[in-house]
Amino acid sequence: MTAGELVVVLSALLLTIGFAALIVVLLRVLDTLRDVRGEVADLRAETRPLIQDLRESAERARDTVDEARHDLERFDKVLGSAEAIGDAVGQRVAKTAFSSPSIKAAGFARGTSRTIARLRGAPKSDQQWPPSVPAIDIAPDVGELPSSRRKKRA
Repeated sequence: MTAGELVVVLSALLLTIGFAALIVVLLRVLDTLRDVRGEVADLRAETRPLIQDLRESAERARDTVDEARHDLERFDKVLGSAEAIGDAVGQRVAKTAFSSPSIKAAGFARGTSRTIARLRGAPKSDQQWPPSVPAIDIAPDVGELPSSRRKKRA
């Protein structure tokens, strides 16, 4: 055997061993790939029901939020009505509570001052106090309103 033939035989032997090692490695990669595929299939089988439950929960949450939004809008309307009623009642109570006593107090003060003036013998004055101010007519430009429709000041 010559040196060239020996090199060819040795290189063929080394290539055969290399191909055998490559085949072993590829078989192991194939086994690992099969295991990974099985795990992915198991993972999909486990996660599909979870994802479906998550979608159903999200839909129920969306319905609940929509219902809460609707209830909140209704509550806002009720609250606005309650505020309007409270303001109206408050104004009426304030008007009733303050207007009548203040008018009575003003009348009492005027009567008292007139009585004191008469007791002192002061001349009767035709002048009103406080001096009357002519009422401002806020009628549209339709012409003069009849005197019965004009506002008079007390």
